[in-house]
Amino acid sequence: MATVSFKGATRVYPGTDLAAVDALDLDIEDGEFMVLVGPSGSGKSTALRMLAGLEEVNEGAIFIGDRDVTNAPPKERDIAMVFQNYALYPHMSVADNMGFALKMQGIHKDERAQRVQEAAKLLGLEEYLDRKPKALSGGQRQRVAMGRAIVRNPQVFLMDEPLSNLDAKLRVQTRTQIAELQHRLGVTTVYVTHDQVEAMTMGDRVAVLRDGVLQQVDTPLNLYDRPRNKFVAGFIGSPAMNLIEAEIVEGGAKVGDYVVPIARDVLAKAGDDTTLTLGVRPEALHLADNGLPVKVSVIEELGSDAFLYGTAEHTSDQIIARIGTRLHNDKGTVVHLAPDPDKLHLFSTSTEERLV
Repeated sequence: MATVSFKGATRVYPGTDLAAVDALDLDIEDGEFMVLVGPSGSGKSTALRMLAGLEEVNEGAIFIGDRDVTNAPPKERDIAMVFQNYALYPHMSVADNMGFALKMQGIHKDERAQRVQEAAKLLGLEEYLDRKPKALSGGQRQRVAMGRAIVRNPQVFLMDEPLSNLDAKLRVQTRTQIAELQHRLGVTTVYVTHDQVEAMTMGDRVAVLRDGVLQQVDTPLNLYDRPRNKFVAGFIGSPAMNLIEAEIVEGGAKVGDYVVPIARDVLAKAGDDTTLTLGVRPEALHLADNGLPVKVSVIEELGSDAFLYGTAEHTSDQIIARIGTRLHNDKGTVVHLAPDPDKLHLFSTSTEERLV
């Protein structure tokens, strides 16, 4: 096991001016499950491939433990990678797939068999060891790919969107298994996903990237409760945070005819801006007599909860509110929603950084 450190690590692809990963500084603790998350093109997979030695590092450095591996070939980094497409050999049995890397290292067949058996037991694959990959389900193939990584006893696991080929139900089940397995093995793990729900439920900490730049790294709950900027606020959380531009007025922020009360010292942090962005989580909105008028588009009933989707009458912004009680409103009905004052998130219009 080992720590992992990116020190100003930068990757610029030939023929482009913008960095795919721009001066990434990130320290990952020994045994930590770190998730890199962001939209398509954010640089998360490139960062992982830089750590794996599959992409060149144009500037900066990468360390595994105390060792600078910036220019080391992949085979010398003591890492094991799990790919999105499993990358299994179709002509080999499950056992041979799992033990292939050990065979290439010249490890005796008895030790190989023992390691494969231990990993198979850990992953519930014992009865499938003699089968070929084509005889397995997607979830079983993913576990074989995991087993192939585990038998190598690497210092670091790297996982590049390993669940994206699975259906929704199996994805939820498998992500729980991976998180539990990583906790039991205690191996430092760097996991890439575009799915922020996956990131929130699996990671000890989550690093959010945008256009190659690290936006924030923190625990899932801290990302949710204290997003550093407007992008992180809108990206983390499902359904997404409501982000509404409001005019700064005496005593608060005005949306249409509705004024959200905000302390004067907080408003002063907006500087010369005449507007700010109000961030409100769906669960922080409640039905009220005096609130933001919202025209109902649809009520999504989930049994224990209901989500109201609508349009703010004065701004045309889509608004999502989690309504604890079952609400039977026809499409087009206007309701009034007010935010819980202690659950407001405020962001600068000019910098998009958090004000409070």
